[in-house]
Amino acid sequence: MDNTFKIELVNDNEYLVRSDSEGHTVESLFRTDPGFLEEIGLAHAQGERVVEETAHFLAAHQPVIDFPPMIDLEDIAAAYEDFPEHLRNRLQSR
Repeated sequence: MDNTFKIELVNDNEYLVRSDSEGHTVESLFRTDPGFLEEIGLAHAQGERVVEETAHFLAAHQPVIDFPPMIDLEDIAAAYEDFPEHLRNRLQSR
């Protein structure tokens, strides 16, 4: 299923991500740490695009309805070894 995400910057490096899933609106706060983005080679990537690709990556691994209320990119990298490489590839291909 192709999910549509609405992304809104709410604070430095914090984005509110909304999506409709199973008849409900799901909201999660995605936090992007500049140090982590630098570590994985994406220091100059646009934050909104990073969050969008991260949301799609996560949706490919779990139902959107199960997204936690707060998501740190480092936690996704810790859970999914291929996440940094996937993110770099997706951001370079667009």
